[in-house]
Amino acid sequence: MTRIITAGLACGLLAAATLTAQQEPKPTCNMCPGVYITSQEIQTYAARGKANNIIDQQIRAVDIGKSHVAVGVVYRGKLDAPAPNSVAEHDQVSEVYHIIDGSGVLMIGPDIVGAQRRPPDDRAVKFLNGPGSNGTSIRNGVSYTLKPGDAVIIPAGTGHWFQKIDDHLTYLMVRVDPDKMTPLKDEAASKADLAGPPPQGR
Repeated sequence: MTRIITAGLACGLLAAATLTAQQEPKPTCNMCPGVYITSQEIQTYAARGKANNIIDQQIRAVDIGKSHVAVGVVYRGKLDAPAPNSVAEHDQVSEVYHIIDGSGVLMIGPDIVGAQRRPPDDRAVKFLNGPGSNGTSIRNGVSYTLKPGDAVIIPAGTGHWFQKIDDHLTYLMVRVDPDKMTPLKDEAASKADLAGPPPQGR
């Protein structure tokens, strides 16, 4: 009887080990290199944005296997009151803001009033954050006062709306694009971008 139990236990352990080996997770990005971006490059984009009234610029966009991840920089000037139809929403791309300098008030919420689709040839749709909408306001939104060092997570489909910017606001933008809606951008493409004329559109 003991031999039967021991044999059964051994078979069970072997089956469990085999199943565990079959389910062992594998990297979702096979032999992918890391990506390094210098502070100088970020500041160069920020300065170009300020000088040329370009709000949002992509620095890198990388394929990490199951998703694209992009890093950009945003420079916004003084804002006394919300601009018309300035609620933004991106259908498939989530965003993380990390405030570098400046301060302002941002409202966030999913219930967007008066949403209108952005045209497919819009610069933001094509190169930055994919299809989405602009709206007139946010029902039951929550407002946050942003300051250096703060971070904000904005899921895809969630409205975000700047109410006020005291003097300026500069922030690092991280975009998560699981449907790979926007184009990739490597270091060489970034250098070419900075060497050429500033992009048209904000």
